[in-house]
Amino acid sequence: MSLISLIVTLIVVGVLLWLVNNYIPMDGKIKKILNIVVVICVVVWLLYAFGILHHTGDITVPQVR
Repeated sequence: MSLISLIVTLIVVGVLLWLVNNYIPMDGKIKKILNIVVVICVVVWLLYAFGILHHTGDITVPQVR
């Protein structure tokens, strides 16, 4: 995955979350839960994208040389 597609995806997710938060009326607690779920999903997706987390569930630490 290229860096440009990664940045574009993060921007699209951010804009969609902002639109949901501002234009869809719902209780504040539900919005908070939705925000937490989206942030957790994006963090896990980034861990997969950078190869830190694999589909087997093993966490690998990149070697610094």
